Amino acid sequence: MIAGNTTAETREAGTRNDQPHVGCVIVNWNGWRDTVACLDALRLVDYSPLSVVVVDNGSSDDSVARMRAAHPAVHVLETGKNLGFSGGNNTGIREVMRQQVEYVWLLNNDTQPAPGVLRELVRTAEADYRLGAVGSVLRYASAPQKIQAWGGGWISLWTGYSSHATAPPKHGRRLDFLTAASMLVRRKTLEDVGLMDDRFFLYWEDAELCFRFRKNGWGLGVAPNAIVLHKVNASTQKVTSPTDRYFTSSAIRFLSQYSHVPMLSAFLFLSRRILHRALAGRVDAVHNVWKGVEDYRNRDRWATLPLA
Repeated sequence: MIAGNTTAETREAGTRNDQPHVGCVIVNWNGWRDTVACLDALRLVDYSPLSVVVVDNGSSDDSVARMRAAHPAVHVLETGKNLGFSGGNNTGIREVMRQQVEYVWLLNNDTQPAPGVLRELVRTAEADYRLGAVGSVLRYASAPQKIQAWGGGWISLWTGYSSHATAPPKHGRRLDFLTAASMLVRRKTLEDVGLMDDRFFLYWEDAELCFRFRKNGWGLGVAPNAIVLHKVNASTQKVTSPTDRYFTSSAIRFLSQYSHVPMLSAFLFLSRRILHRALAGRVDAVHNVWKGVEDYRNRDRWATLPLA
């Protein structure tokens, strides 16, 4: 069951089956086709009570009209401008948290969740109160037999190199982060540590949030049967300029916050990115990496984190 806002029927269902109320946040930016397909899949999700909010992040096309026509019961919230992935999600998180949800489900618009995904995510979270967030098993929509990310992955705080887990970690190794393509977050955790850091316009925002969770004593979990198909970067592929600029700016910001040797880590990270692009003859990509460095320098580094 999905609904745009909490209704008497939703609240009654929550009392009847005694399942935690979940609010799902989907951010759309000029991607109504993917968003409508995602909402179509959510209709088949076998979980209630579930409220869905779509945040239109300043789309320049007819996304809002298209989404409302296809799913008139779903609440579409317009930001009026592109707030970035973090800012868009934060807008939606605040909206669903007004409905007294117990969990917030962050879901990319270019995903296709299986019917039992949310039930598995909630089951995993309810089984361990120490978990602040639970991730899904993401599979490539173009090759469903292949795992994109088993929940999340790891980051080297020396080099800034990140990698996804593609199978359950062995020998008790813990994930550093979960990917927000499909991540269930406990309300109490957001109230404890705050929302996404909206200085991360695009990329690394989920990693930073998960590092903050862990820093404050919350664990990360994965629901192994929560399968989600992911098209991967459907929104950013619409952008004519490369995404190196956003990725670089966010990576340096992340390393400045969490690396024990941030200057060295940023140097190693930038050296690797610039060298690879220079050797490939991608002068425009090198230029965008440097623009990312300038973005980091120019944007407020010490802004207060947004609270729940």
